[in-house]
Amino acid sequence: MEYEQVLEQLCALPGPSGFEAAVAHAAMELLRPYVDEVRIDPMGSVVGLRRCGKPGAPRLLLDAHLDEIGLIVTGHEEGFLRFASLGGVDPRMLPDREVLVLTQPPVPGVIACLPPHIQTEEDMDKSRSVREQVIDVGLSQEKAQNCIPIGTPVVYRTGSRKLGDKLLCGKALDDRSCFAVLLDTAQRLSSLELDVDVYFVGSVQEETHSTGAIAAAWDVVPQLCVAVDVTHGDSPDAPKDKTFSLGGGPVIGMGPNCTRWMTERMERTAKNLGLDYQIEVMAGHSGTNGWPLQISGEGVATAVLSVPLRYMHTPVETVHLDDLHGAARLLSDFVLGLGEEVPGCD
Repeated sequence: MEYEQVLEQLCALPGPSGFEAAVAHAAMELLRPYVDEVRIDPMGSVVGLRRCGKPGAPRLLLDAHLDEIGLIVTGHEEGFLRFASLGGVDPRMLPDREVLVLTQPPVPGVIACLPPHIQTEEDMDKSRSVREQVIDVGLSQEKAQNCIPIGTPVVYRTGSRKLGDKLLCGKALDDRSCFAVLLDTAQRLSSLELDVDVYFVGSVQEETHSTGAIAAAWDVVPQLCVAVDVTHGDSPDAPKDKTFSLGGGPVIGMGPNCTRWMTERMERTAKNLGLDYQIEVMAGHSGTNGWPLQISGEGVATAVLSVPLRYMHTPVETVHLDDLHGAARLLSDFVLGLGEEVPGCD
């Protein structure tokens, strides 16, 4: 899998929570060659199915979300745009950022900021809330109201690019880097014999309420699922006990959101492959789609597999290519022979 090219394509497309259509259609076409059928469900998620051909085979759902954090226009003030956040936007990241307002055609804008020369000492020491900030699109009040309706979504104006030899940097790598891992997994499995039906899901609205994954679970009714998402990567100012090394391998979740035999199988697979991996203890909610997937229907055996990512929920999210390849290698080998271990499925 050529991750650099795939993520350059996916991350360039806008897809804030609730407005993922453009990236979902691109993701569907990228997945199509490796599955027996693919569609976009009523919620807007991509659902691809690779059948194993065995009657009554267990259903495995592999999930990575396609949406990104963003903003939504709430009003107009002297031609400037007021906005609210879609997902976990850090207001400290916003001043002086370039954004794209998703009208047809899109309108570029910048989030207003005060130059240091006219800030007071108090201004320099405080963060401004989202409610206090505005987007400058260079329009009059009348034209802004006519061209940019309330409810228009907004995303950071950037994509994905190489950083050094092995890193990729950009917006929406949470979680499109992990959808690329699903594509790589589907490609690796495409010529192999399976004993489970595999559903590859690019879900929507994870950043707001996981509604895409919830709806997909009710549709597929899986016996097994793996949520593939990012976790916090290391950086010089980050706490060592809450972050994971970029280039240190994929991260296997361990805790109540992770069914024990699934976690043990994931770890055993990594050891058999001689693959570098890391363990993340999740004492409660994993913060991923793994939680709603686990408790859908009568309950679903669940694993959580993560990729370390620096600078989460910023326009400069950063991942390591070796971790992406390692996650796909681990996930594809984890799937092989999985049906033999599913409790109650003989």
